[in-house]
Amino acid sequence: MKKKIVILTTLLVSACSGITGQVVYKDASKPVEARVADLLKRMTLEEKTAQMQDLFMAQFTTGSTIDTAKVHSRLNGMSYGILITEKSAVEESAKKITLFRQYMNSRNRLGIPVFCAAEALHGLQQAGTTVFPQAIALGSTFNTELINKAALTIASECKAAGIDQVLSPDLDLARELRWGRVEETYGEDPYLVGRMGVAFVKAFNAHNIICTPKHYVAHGSPSGGLNLASVAGGDRDLYSLYLKPFRDVIRECQPLSIMNPYSAYDGVPVASSKRFMDDILRGELGFRGYVSSDWMSVELLYSFHKTAAGPADAARQAVLAGIDSEVASDCYRHLNELVKNGQLSERDIDRCVERILRAKFAIGMFDKPNIPDIANLKKVVHTPEAVRLSLDVARESAILLKNDNRLLPLQLDKIRSIAVIGPNADQIQFGGYSWTNDNAFGVTPLQGIQAITGGKIKINYAKGCEIQLQDKSGIAEAVNAAKKSDVAVLFVGASSSAPDPLSTAAPSAISGEGRDLSDIALSGAQEDLIKAVYATGKPVVMVLVAGKPSAIPWEKEHIPAIVVQWYGGEQQGTAIAEILFGKVNPSGKLNVSFPQSTGHLPVFYNHFPTDKGYYKKPGSPERPGMDYVFATPDPLWAFGTGLSYTTFEYKNLRVKSDVLTKDGIIDIEADITNTGTLDGKEVVQLYVRDEISSVVTPIKELKRFEKLLIKAGETKTVHFELPVAELALYNAKMEKVVEPGEFTLQIGTASDNILLKRTISVKD
Repeated sequence: MKKKIVILTTLLVSACSGITGQVVYKDASKPVEARVADLLKRMTLEEKTAQMQDLFMAQFTTGSTIDTAKVHSRLNGMSYGILITEKSAVEESAKKITLFRQYMNSRNRLGIPVFCAAEALHGLQQAGTTVFPQAIALGSTFNTELINKAALTIASECKAAGIDQVLSPDLDLARELRWGRVEETYGEDPYLVGRMGVAFVKAFNAHNIICTPKHYVAHGSPSGGLNLASVAGGDRDLYSLYLKPFRDVIRECQPLSIMNPYSAYDGVPVASSKRFMDDILRGELGFRGYVSSDWMSVELLYSFHKTAAGPADAARQAVLAGIDSEVASDCYRHLNELVKNGQLSERDIDRCVERILRAKFAIGMFDKPNIPDIANLKKVVHTPEAVRLSLDVARESAILLKNDNRLLPLQLDKIRSIAVIGPNADQIQFGGYSWTNDNAFGVTPLQGIQAITGGKIKINYAKGCEIQLQDKSGIAEAVNAAKKSDVAVLFVGASSSAPDPLSTAAPSAISGEGRDLSDIALSGAQEDLIKAVYATGKPVVMVLVAGKPSAIPWEKEHIPAIVVQWYGGEQQGTAIAEILFGKVNPSGKLNVSFPQSTGHLPVFYNHFPTDKGYYKKPGSPERPGMDYVFATPDPLWAFGTGLSYTTFEYKNLRVKSDVLTKDGIIDIEADITNTGTLDGKEVVQLYVRDEISSVVTPIKELKRFEKLLIKAGETKTVHFELPVAELALYNAKMEKVVEPGEFTLQIGTASDNILLKRTISVKD
């Protein structure tokens, strides 16, 4: 009997050992799945459930350093799943991460590392790092290559700081413009959002850092525009719109983490839905990573949604749905007791822990932990190259919406004075999830104009009013500044909630997380300021500095030149000055449509043919019309809009074949000529309309785009390949099918400015 026990023991040791004599999970030469299985069987239930819970660095600090006594008291050698780092200075955070990792390496029984996670929506949210333009501005570049470069730089800064995981990007669709978090998205269109998301995640994959795309799924269309509110919709919206960006990112990038939303879809909280989190996400989309909950979203099942009886019931529901890791609430502290009383099985826990461990092994945390290189941190973080790249993104993100009589660009040799006016003229606006909103760390528009003019012209500055207040006492000073100047440039718009979205330290914030609007007209006395300056008779340029559209119909009618600059990062002032004075030719395009008023919402371009009126008889107070009695249902400016200081001619649309089968590829070419006198970049947009379909389909859908640099007088050919499979719809039975029939290919400069068309046929 003793001999059998010895033989069995030898076999077990051999099975758990690599060729080096180490246990399998410590052997880097072994497959990840084998390492996960080996480690999991060595863990106690308590060690497993700890992997499903979070820590915050602030729990372990005293002053500016790690307090090892606090660490030992809280952890006592136990390893947890994820550590949320602080928004302190990047050097300080790196030192804390180093000390924390050293403690875990020396005290943890099994040597299981902890994810060090941070926000990095448009730059690492730690002081001293490079601030890139906000996500909405990244999207308006329509330049995936540029966004990939920006994300590579952000990822390199994260890597140097010891960050393993970022809670980005945001793949929500900006289809509800009252929502404060529009600024965190790449826009309203699922194809555009998907392409930007892929460019972002690929960059972090290259640095072996985990991205956590969010908020899966349909978080960006909350009822009433209120953050966390429920989202109405059925399966057709779910599959045709909201899942598309996640499907693209999962298929092309295989991210190792996903974040669920707070919200409920069609009455079902996503955090407790096995259908959303397991059947669709893992079963249909092929996601193989782990799900990290959004802040407190598990707790909200009982405290907000009222679908769970308490924290233990919320934990049970979330685990069974497929939420592997809970962040910022403590429901998962009940997991041990839920297993012991039979409400969860240990196998339920194992499934979650396997996915978390698999991600840790996949990025090499057990073999080559990411220890910050503090001595060389300054050589990687906020380099001159990174600052120049942030400037490049800001240059390409600004959108010229109106330019009557070619007022722009301003000519330095033709003006003697300029009035720089408005609440955003001498204030940086970085947007949410930035580490600061302090002018000391960026270039304001006023500073940018001062720098580019170099004292050659007189600058008359006046703030005029605050962003959110009705106080008009400063308008007279602004009017006086305009009267003394040859031209007035007005910087109006919004202010976001950086650095902390929930902080009350930003009283003027009207944009960002939790800062939703019931009315998206310009706030405070800003419209009064604009009208007063316009009344001086001086030429007026308006720059909307914001994180989402405003309803500005009066301004569209009266102001001769209008530019949109979504929150433009630390070089926003330099970029806008270069555009105003013609050093840079604007090339951004609207990634979110502008409405005429709040009552015109929703205003997204890819609406159904039935959804913008039937009678087509716009009216006025003197003569009321039909559809809207006093207005048309049209947008103020549509998705894809964006002017240039040069002009482009579209011609010679060529389609290789007008008749295709369902497995074919549509091969499309067109010639784009720069017919002006300046070099410029143009975003060529391909839309498709399904002419006759068994269910209602949008009037058009963006399928491809390409940004081209075309020199003055030059012609370039754009080439698109579109698989017929991408023309599929979800029929009445919710089957994804390509229906035979006619499809119109549309190429243009905007969704409402189609210049080339060709109808093709798809056969069975």
